[in-house]
Amino acid sequence: MSRSSAPQVLERPAVEAVTTQAPPAEPVVDVRPAAADRPRRRRVPHPPGRRAHLWFAALVAGALLAATPSVIGSPAGPQAAASDYGLGAASELGLGGEIDDAGVRRSITEAEAQARLGELAASRAAREPKTFLPTQGRLTTCYCMRWGQMHWGLDLAAPLGTPIISAADGVVLRAGPASGFGNALYIQDADGNVHIYGHMRYYDVQAGDVVHAGDPIAKVGNQGQSTGPHLHYEIHRGGIDGRPLDPEDWLAERGVEI
Repeated sequence: MSRSSAPQVLERPAVEAVTTQAPPAEPVVDVRPAAADRPRRRRVPHPPGRRAHLWFAALVAGALLAATPSVIGSPAGPQAAASDYGLGAASELGLGGEIDDAGVRRSITEAEAQARLGELAASRAAREPKTFLPTQGRLTTCYCMRWGQMHWGLDLAAPLGTPIISAADGVVLRAGPASGFGNALYIQDADGNVHIYGHMRYYDVQAGDVVHAGDPIAKVGNQGQSTGPHLHYEIHRGGIDGRPLDPEDWLAERGVEI
């Protein structure tokens, strides 16, 4: 084979390779609007992450700067003072007008609180007596000799069901059936004296109850050895087994007359 025919043999595969290539792709036209016409995309802020404390501090500082004009300036319109609400001085209020709880709690000491409680007790004592007549009735028997023997208390006659009240503050020692009285209440006062109320049919307290002067405790009855509805009122000095004393004198010493 001659040298001139060799190029022909080499060109045939090249032609076939060209014929087997895919047709050229169509040109791509950019239909997106120009950069100037496209809307701007806002960048979404990322959460603070590890720098949360710095981000929070910045927010607090901004809030304080924003609140400065309202603190330094004089806002229009009438402003209510802290004293109008019984909250103390204005310095005890926060920048936003909220109550500083810690400041309010520190505004009064325990000694001051005790002093105020004492004043309250004194004012109550001025309004209310500490001793009461145990029932509204007629004195029929005194602390004296009767029928040849000593009558150790007062008899106050009253209609059945008349309220009986505690003559003094105290604690109920006993409540219920008692020899001669039918039913009786034994109440010890702060001085240790025991007040005895007898002949009632109904009573509203029981052993262990704390009663205050003037509290209703029972109703006048006619139980036990009795000639008619009345209250037998007796006082023993220093305890149940203590020496009886004249209830009329005890009441008079405390401003209560029968």
